[in-house]
Amino acid sequence: MSETMVDVLIYLFENYMAAESVAPVEQHELEDELAQAGFGQRAISQALDWLDELASRMEGQDTCQSSQGAMRIYTEDECHKLDLAGRGLLLFLEQNGILDPVSRELVIERALAVRQTTISVDEIKWITLLVLLNRPGQEQAFSLMEELIYNDDPIYLH
Repeated sequence: MSETMVDVLIYLFENYMAAESVAPVEQHELEDELAQAGFGQRAISQALDWLDELASRMEGQDTCQSSQGAMRIYTEDECHKLDLAGRGLLLFLEQNGILDPVSRELVIERALAVRQTTISVDEIKWITLLVLLNRPGQEQAFSLMEELIYNDDPIYLH
């Protein structure tokens, strides 16, 4: 079974967060449903823990004031996990107003929390979407990110 926790997160988003469906109230029911969908117990547990950690980080988050001219310097560990293309995507998203500095940091933190050696550009897009979904006041950024994920054509922002 090659499904990762990011695959579980995508499944949850597409079936419950973006849809009109309501997720099971009891966690064990949700775990059973995910297992029936073909996900391994390890990936399920990691995904649910990841979402819990995201929710806990959202509490008390304020929007960050503009930090124009500031440059994000990545640590060695971050560079190993987020390759050049991934870091380039984050810079693109920030320069085009989809990510503010707080959201960017949350995306980086949540990407580092994924238990994989490296994170692909597509996985970063999904992590970004989930972070924006959970950030109040980021509806327009969320819509742009959703368009970026679901459209095959590249998105051009002005």
